[in-house]
Amino acid sequence: MRMKVPKSSLTLSWFSAIIFLVQFGCTGNSLEEQKISNGMLLADEEISMLKNQLHLALAQKQSWHSHWKNILGPFDSSSFELAMTDSIDPMEMPERNPILFDDPLFPYQFAHPSGNGTMDIYSYKIEAQETVDQPFLNPDSEVVWYRADGMKERLLFMGPSGMFEEGEWLNENEFIVFGYFQEEEGFRPMAWIINVQTHKIAHFNLRDLVKTYEPDSYLDQKIKQVSLD
Repeated sequence: MRMKVPKSSLTLSWFSAIIFLVQFGCTGNSLEEQKISNGMLLADEEISMLKNQLHLALAQKQSWHSHWKNILGPFDSSSFELAMTDSIDPMEMPERNPILFDDPLFPYQFAHPSGNGTMDIYSYKIEAQETVDQPFLNPDSEVVWYRADGMKERLLFMGPSGMFEEGEWLNENEFIVFGYFQEEEGFRPMAWIINVQTHKIAHFNLRDLVKTYEPDSYLDQKIKQVSLD
């Protein structure tokens, strides 16, 4: 079993800062959805393609969809609004994937469709060291791509007001992340589609939110057994 190096306190990334500023995004029609940050406009065809990817991903991630549907009531991909698109500046460094076969979080990584490493959304959040009796959650979350060439890319980071809960490779170049963010009014489900080739991201907000939510409830449901040998 590997030993994790304690994580130092990190300032919010550009992405977290933007989340704090963005409230509800657009109102739904294609013209307003084109009013995206940094002057990056999307054609109707691009927006339609992104929404179709979101629709397919929700169908694949029934556990996450059902979890939030039980809390909020019925919703589907049409209930999400495109809040923003932007380019990302990934933090890249030499580091091979430390989540090896005997690590309790190994089964919960997302292997690249063509073998170009794995995407990891849980190991920064879940502390599963040999020195603790029970796994526990750290306040921050990150999405990291451990590429096959031995490089690590941090693609997204979120502070304690939100969490990345689920993910899936859509194809060789795109990865979708589901999670939530706690706003002043309550907890809002969100989705992020990351293009790891172009380093572009599309951020979707669910129109509805819930006033109260148990922050680790989905992870408790998904990762039921994180045992330490």
